[in-house]
Amino acid sequence: MLSRLIEFSLRQRLLVLLAVLALAGAGVASFLQLPIDAYPDISPTQVKLILKAPGMTPEEVESRVIAPLEMELLGVPRGVMLRSTAKYAIADITLDFAEGSDIYWARQQVAERYAAVAGSLPEGVGGGLAPISTPLSDVFMFTIEGGSLSLSERRTLLDWTLRPALRTLPGVADINGLGGEAASFAVVPDRARLSAAGMSFADVVTAVSRNNRNDGAGRLDAGENTLIVRSEGAIRSAEDVSRIVLRAATAGAPAVRVGDVAAVRMEGLTRYGAVSRDGQGEAVEGIVVALRGADASTLVKAIRARLDELAPSLPPGVKVVPFYDRSTLIQRAVGTVESALLEATVLVVVLLLLFLGELRAALVVALMVPLAALGTFLLMRVAGMSANLMSLGGLAIAIGMLVDAAVVVVENAVSRLDPHADGAQLPRLHRVFAAAREVALPVASGILIICLTFVPLLALQGLEGKLFAPVALTIVFALGVSLLLSLTLVPVLSSLLLEEHAHREPWVMRGALRLYRPMLDAALAHPLRATAMALAALVLGVLAYLGTGKAFMPTMDEGDILLQLQKPPSIGLNRSRDIDLAVQKAILEKVPEVQHSIARVGSDELGLDPMGLNETDMFMQLGDRKTWRMDKEALGEEIRKVMAAFPGLDFGFTQPIEMRVSEMLTGSRGDVAIKLFGPDLNTLGELAVRIAASVEKVPGARDVLTQASDHVEYLQVKVDAQASGRAGLAVAAVQDELRAQLEGVPAGMVIEANRRTPIVVRGDAPLRGSAERFKDLRLARSGAAGSGDIPLTSLAAITTTQGPVLVRRESGSRFALIQSMVSGRDLVGFVDEARAVVARDVSLPAGYRLEWGGQFENQQRAAARLGLVVPVSLALIFFVLFMTFGSTRQAVLILGNVPFALVGGMAALWMSGQYLSVPASVGFIALLGIAVLNGLVLVTHFNHLHALGLPMDQVVREGSLRRLRPVLMTASITAFGLVPLLLSTGPGSEIQRPLAIVVIGGLVSSTALTLVLLPVLYRRFGQTMKGGTA
Repeated sequence: MLSRLIEFSLRQRLLVLLAVLALAGAGVASFLQLPIDAYPDISPTQVKLILKAPGMTPEEVESRVIAPLEMELLGVPRGVMLRSTAKYAIADITLDFAEGSDIYWARQQVAERYAAVAGSLPEGVGGGLAPISTPLSDVFMFTIEGGSLSLSERRTLLDWTLRPALRTLPGVADINGLGGEAASFAVVPDRARLSAAGMSFADVVTAVSRNNRNDGAGRLDAGENTLIVRSEGAIRSAEDVSRIVLRAATAGAPAVRVGDVAAVRMEGLTRYGAVSRDGQGEAVEGIVVALRGADASTLVKAIRARLDELAPSLPPGVKVVPFYDRSTLIQRAVGTVESALLEATVLVVVLLLLFLGELRAALVVALMVPLAALGTFLLMRVAGMSANLMSLGGLAIAIGMLVDAAVVVVENAVSRLDPHADGAQLPRLHRVFAAAREVALPVASGILIICLTFVPLLALQGLEGKLFAPVALTIVFALGVSLLLSLTLVPVLSSLLLEEHAHREPWVMRGALRLYRPMLDAALAHPLRATAMALAALVLGVLAYLGTGKAFMPTMDEGDILLQLQKPPSIGLNRSRDIDLAVQKAILEKVPEVQHSIARVGSDELGLDPMGLNETDMFMQLGDRKTWRMDKEALGEEIRKVMAAFPGLDFGFTQPIEMRVSEMLTGSRGDVAIKLFGPDLNTLGELAVRIAASVEKVPGARDVLTQASDHVEYLQVKVDAQASGRAGLAVAAVQDELRAQLEGVPAGMVIEANRRTPIVVRGDAPLRGSAERFKDLRLARSGAAGSGDIPLTSLAAITTTQGPVLVRRESGSRFALIQSMVSGRDLVGFVDEARAVVARDVSLPAGYRLEWGGQFENQQRAAARLGLVVPVSLALIFFVLFMTFGSTRQAVLILGNVPFALVGGMAALWMSGQYLSVPASVGFIALLGIAVLNGLVLVTHFNHLHALGLPMDQVVREGSLRRLRPVLMTASITAFGLVPLLLSTGPGSEIQRPLAIVVIGGLVSSTALTLVLLPVLYRRFGQTMKGGTA
């Protein structure tokens, strides 16, 4: 089949050239249409339920909202993980589905089960499914500045001007609003006048709700025409609310209106969070949340264009100031790989010139790089992939391998076109065909073997699978295209461009032969010494492995810093905001590299990140790196020094995407997440504190946090059912009244042309701001309950107590979370030591258990998976080798190269100080194919010479010398193709570097041992005594 393909190409040369031009055109068009992002989509099929339960404590949210929902959701088909968090007034439920589940089907499953339970949830609980988003969805963040607008006006501008305009853009899931004050019509009854009128809060709420509606009454015939009757009674202003009649006039008393017993004014709704900027005051922040699968680069351009359109219509002096733009990271990340691709291409061309010593031959081979890349872009487009750090990184890794097949074909064609070669009297096309046909099978086998080594990467699961599957696919695409071109275009170009002249070795090869010949002679003369040196190298490799730490994934530098603060649990919103402002001011004064600082405390509007009032995410916008006095790690230390001036604040560092990925995959934000499961919250809290103290002692532990022991103060109102009954009030009526006084009760909506403003009946601000005033509260009675008011203290016992800040649950069980970052050492070593320390210091009661998760959990899963797929990969390679040679012993002989390739990779990793991580493991997988390919080239030629009847000594000596060039070219071109990745410093280089180190180090050892040891072993074991197969 391969011979027919080559023959067809040489018969139809013009057709092949036109087809290649069409491929190049389609490749360019595909590249221009490829979605561009910083990273591939790494999110699992995950559905979030965000429910708001006004006024409820975490324990009430857990028992009354989360528990009934969990009972329904635990039986969802294909559900693999159910996590939930109960905080004040918020229930956050996350359900992960099995890989490959359709997101819309998954959302439908959750929605159906939520609908089944919704009717039994407490009154006032609202919310539902969160938008279809991923950890990479926060693509654009901005604040609204200038114009002397109040916080309420800025929030109104965001909610009713910017949000509707941006939500219409393709790819936008929602606009998350934070900070400011959401405007509302506040009806604040005067308790004395309400009591004197013999009315209650409930009467006001009912009256306002029932007097706020426009409706259609039907159609009316008017002669030949029909009139549509529309009755209007909707509230349009605060005056309309004041004029609503609560009680009609009677003979002895005038009518009572809302304005008689309550003040009606514009006020902000109850705030669950705030945003501050640069230590100067509060701000209003908007976050554009992208839909899952949206093209981030195109979306950010569309957002900027829409904001430019809106700018003239904004109030004078008001501007939208972005502080996070994903396109910046995309440009830097993709730019890192693009520059590495260009540099690698130049290096490859230079090496081809040096090894082939002929410009035309080098150009024919070098054409493989751009054409294979364009073919890869076409296949990526067909496969629905995006151009990102990992997929383009795969292409950069493959650059050196793309020319392997073409090098072998061109080198053989050059030899055949020598006027002194065998068959020189044949026509030129015949000689080129014979040259290509001779090497077609080993070349195809070699490329197939390299592809097979990358196939196991497609079997990886979780984060590592989603990160490295695009790498494997891109490499397989690129190698497949290069093989096709090598058997079609390369023979055609060779027949058209290569000159017929006597072959002369270039100076590089002459020098290499001078060095190699005595080494080969020494190895063949002293085989035991050569074998002993190889075994010594293996021992060194084992020692390097034992001395190298294990980790999951190097931390990618996103270019931004996110400082997370944790304050005393009972802190109020205003005090929490003031601390944020002070921290911002101190950092901006003492760390000039930080240009702007935007801090968010508490929960956002959509509930995608429901934090408490004591938790802050502080985003730091950094200046141009050229102006920095230090690197990013030292910058973190400078910020730590500033934070030392704020005792009582726990803090930690992360990055925007890193934080979201950790939360999505493991439900925590640390390198190590220790989950302590058990039934009792107090016991969990006590044990969590002891475990955290033990972990802090372990070298490398940093930013150890736990909230399990944090308790917030409650003012507990225990209603006496008999006392309230005697007063004519039900327990529920007392509770509703208390919630109305503090949180407020919704009483409808004022609908205007382009906005909706809620109406809320609530108590006055002095009552909400004082515990003593609250204790003195008097409840108004009306109707059958009698008139006048009654002290709250006569109906209930009021005491101060404590309760948890939050309750975490996983798969229906409560757990406490202890999280820690790891600095200056490997992750696996840290966890091993921490486990031993915790086991020694903390004994767990019956019914309590520990799980070690976070990045460590990912590392363990990846290691287990690789332990399964790598042996499968080796078995597949063995099968291909056996089918190629028909010999078990020769297949084993070539596979013997693999350990020697691993030796160099392991030694290089150890010397560079890198850890054995998933990218390094991918480097070792890449090495398998390249090491086997070198052995394949040598053994194929040995077999050819052996078949000619040459003596075994001459076979191995002459074969090794003749195949020195292709072996050296394959190894050096692949290695030098990775040098730009090794030296790059942009975002994502942290992932590419361990891979490049392993491959380059492994190529050095593999090539040396292939050229020296394989001839020795082939002479001894390569053939049976009769030359048959084994």
